Amino acid sequence: MTSQDEGKSRARPDKAVLVIAVVLVGIAALVAWDAAHLSARVSTYSRVGAAAFPYTVAGALAILSLVTAIAAFRGTFPERAPLEIGPLGWVAGGLFLQIAILPFVGFSIATGLMFALVARGFGGKPLWASIPAGIVLSFVLYVLFSKGLQLSLPQGPLERLI
Repeated sequence: MTSQDEGKSRARPDKAVLVIAVVLVGIAALVAWDAAHLSARVSTYSRVGAAAFPYTVAGALAILSLVTAIAAFRGTFPERAPLEIGPLGWVAGGLFLQIAILPFVGFSIATGLMFALVARGFGGKPLWASIPAGIVLSFVLYVLFSKGLQLSLPQGPLERLI
């Protein structure tokens, strides 16, 4: 890259990075707005209440947004790797599959299938090995969450066994 080309690239901010900065500030505003409404719903007995942590997260996101915008204008954002549609499809497919089948097959099977598809997207083992491993790990998590933490997770045939 010549110095003339470098001057041209610095004249224009990186639009993709600016979009990331705008999304970050939008999420920060949403978290702050929700925290403001949370403090009105929760009665507090001290100055530090339930809204303190969301405000901290919103502030951190706003700072990250500012730093990202500065990087966009300076042209110092790291170079992006090329987009690979195949692995992205496996990961997105795993997430969509879990959302679609969760009410019908329960937490363990849906999350196990998502685990296998996401692992495949990241270059993991073949599906015939990843699916059983994912279902077993998800079932262990189900038992820990439902019995240990008393959380209610969607039940399917495996969860009804216990």
